[in-house]
Amino acid sequence: MSPAVLGALVGLVGGTGLALVVWRLGSRRTTLDQRVAPYLRVRGTSALLRAPAARGPWGTLDRLVAPFLGDAVRLLARIGSPAAQLRGRLERAGRRESVEQFRAQQVVWGALGLAVGLVLALALAASRGGAAPALLALVLVVGFTGVLVPDWLLGRQVRRREERMLAQMPTVTELLALAVSAGEGAVGALERVVRQTRGELTDELARTLAEARAGAPLTTALHGLADRTGMPALARFAEGVAVAVERGSPLADVLRAQAQDVREEGRRALMQTGGRKEVLMMIPVVFLILPVTVLFAVFPSVVVLRVGL
Repeated sequence: MSPAVLGALVGLVGGTGLALVVWRLGSRRTTLDQRVAPYLRVRGTSALLRAPAARGPWGTLDRLVAPFLGDAVRLLARIGSPAAQLRGRLERAGRRESVEQFRAQQVVWGALGLAVGLVLALALAASRGGAAPALLALVLVVGFTGVLVPDWLLGRQVRRREERMLAQMPTVTELLALAVSAGEGAVGALERVVRQTRGELTDELARTLAEARAGAPLTTALHGLADRTGMPALARFAEGVAVAVERGSPLADVLRAQAQDVREEGRRALMQTGGRKEVLMMIPVVFLILPVTVLFAVFPSVVVLRVGL
């Protein structure tokens, strides 16, 4: 075979290989849909509609109960407190659950209340009898009480958490004042206090610090702290720190004044609680201690009079 023919064959084979490589690369070219897909977000559906496949008897029961539970949650959302207000109360309680999850808990408690009321009604009907309207009213009252139990527990949790935060606030404010007096800035003082302390107020300050680090102004983050907690003391604290940061006032003096105000407010609240409890303290004195004292004073005289007669 001549060198010319051999060169032609080599060129033909090389061109064919290059064409195959180009075709393979073209077939692997990213399409427009593939480029746009990472920037698109699939609209989320309800958790009840995205329920996983049923596995076992409990999974089948969940699939059967889910539609009725969803209807009950929507009905309770219409007749209950607004979603925004309930979401605010959940945040004030420090709970991470959603409004729908809380409504579902209310529905479950209501179902348990209806079951307990039905058992009580059947027991009363079997033992003593009774009118059907009265027994039905008993079932409904117990069921409604079951619906109100989670709301009552949430309110109690909110009050206790606010009391703990109010008790922690003077100490945290004094620590912030010490850090600022030592030369730290507002953000640095918050970071130091969050790192050295623990508690509900520290968790809220950590969230505020995270918002400030994410790019939000410190004043905006502090106002968000006041809006989340809903406490007047924290609202005054946030306003005072924001004004001091914006106008260049001595931040340490502002923080010490805030701590003193919180202590005075706690002292006034304690005096008011003592004044309200004073009336309740008279009940055992009047109805228990005083009758026993009078009995001890009168009984010997009665015995002497009987003996004399």
